[in-house]
Amino acid sequence: MTAKSNYTADAGRIEAALSDRTIALVGLMGAGKSTVGKRLADALGRKFFDSDHEIEKAAGLSIADIFTLHGEAEFRRGERRVLERLLGDSPHVLATGGGAYLDPDTRNLLREKAVTIWLNADLETLWRRVSRRSHRPLLKADNPKGVLSRLLDERRPIYEKADLIVTSQEGPHRATVDSILKALEEWSDARHD
Repeated sequence: MTAKSNYTADAGRIEAALSDRTIALVGLMGAGKSTVGKRLADALGRKFFDSDHEIEKAAGLSIADIFTLHGEAEFRRGERRVLERLLGDSPHVLATGGGAYLDPDTRNLLREKAVTIWLNADLETLWRRVSRRSHRPLLKADNPKGVLSRLLDERRPIYEKADLIVTSQEGPHRATVDSILKALEEWSDARHD
């Protein structure tokens, strides 16, 4: 069972302010978008979708296999189609793939239909998380930590365009969920001032 949030945000007020918008988590692999996203959806009483999982279901292939068989450009086209479908659904919490927010058309779609939150984590935190598993196509390289560092440097200016920036913390995921709830509450308040 998922632990409830410790933050005492007014979930009803946040939901009222966001009743027509999905909450989309963006950021690099290992930032915690899927894990934190599930807990955030639970705290808000919303459905949760992971775009990578939805892409795999639609394609009948793993992300790694899509990259290998069709290349990154075809993966990004499929990713955009899946995100368009998901953003046409009722508002929910959405974990996007690490590269989704880089595409200008996808970024504009997210800006129109969602509140975007960059889950920002430092390189060491990201590396600790992603080095435990070997399913990341972009990290199948001689120096995967170097690749991760380069991706973080290249993508940071784009991720910074998100509506909100929240640090993905080490420790219990609940702490990051609490930080997101606080940021959403402040954003909601500012939107209604």
